[in-house]
Amino acid sequence: MIEVGTKVPDITFKTRVRDESIEGDNPFTWQDVTTADLFSDKRVVLFALPGAFTPTCSTYQLPGFDDLYADFQNAGIDEIYCLSVNDSFVMNKWAEWAKVRNVKMIPDGSGLFTSAIGMMVDKDNLGFGFRSWRYALLLNDGVVEKAFIEPGFTDNAEDDPYGESDPAAVLSYITGESPVQPKGRQLTLDLEDGIMNKDKLGAN
Repeated sequence: MIEVGTKVPDITFKTRVRDESIEGDNPFTWQDVTTADLFSDKRVVLFALPGAFTPTCSTYQLPGFDDLYADFQNAGIDEIYCLSVNDSFVMNKWAEWAKVRNVKMIPDGSGLFTSAIGMMVDKDNLGFGFRSWRYALLLNDGVVEKAFIEPGFTDNAEDDPYGESDPAAVLSYITGESPVQPKGRQLTLDLEDGIMNKDKLGAN
């Protein structure tokens, strides 16, 4: 498991990016992005979660970080990244569906980064296979300044702890101020039909 003072490993992520030179319905191309590209010479927050479109990730964590982006910037954070053991097609579609405005998505499709930092767990009990444990990292030039790791790290966990890596909790650590939950949009799970629906809260 990754620890404070550790430099993240050198990993290349396979991403899909928009290419204006490509015509048609799918104007995207493959682009390799490295951890050095993402983290070098920057102070960033990286948060990771079990999977795109899953309830806690979609209802609280992703929109929470996105809505608090300006507050993180004011606190000296250059970028916020969301990582999951999903491919780039899934991560891009999730970001589009969730109307992400600020957070940048990292597809760790093969789980190379997650495995290298010791945060991979087996979630076969849910039919997920191998996925990331939920956590957040405060990185300074690729070195872990603070790790916010949810308790109970184990394979086939019966629950999905959420609190340590909550956006407000991470921001509170950085600023030294009491956590304030974002009041913007959230994504909620409609338990009747089992699909995600967007609820507009506040002014957004």
